[in-house]
Amino acid sequence: MANHKSAIKRIKQSAKRRLHNRYYGKTMRNAVRKFRATTNKDEAVAMLPGMQKLLDKMAKKNLIHRNKAANLKSKLALHVNKLA
Repeated sequence: MANHKSAIKRIKQSAKRRLHNRYYGKTMRNAVRKFRATTNKDEAVAMLPGMQKLLDKMAKKNLIHRNKAANLKSKLALHVNKLA
């Protein structure tokens, strides 16, 4: 166990941040899953800007890499275009 006050504080901070990051990561994954399950083109077109905004925020906060965000945005746009 940590002996210094600063180390104890650091443990508490990292645990809190970990929970925060896990929550947002899971929220993002669920949103992507829900988006990919969409079969209605109008609904998907309406959801796309929100999804892109969410992915950009996750990349900005370093929860995902910026290239991963770009790849996901590209794949989601392809998904929208393939819908009839």
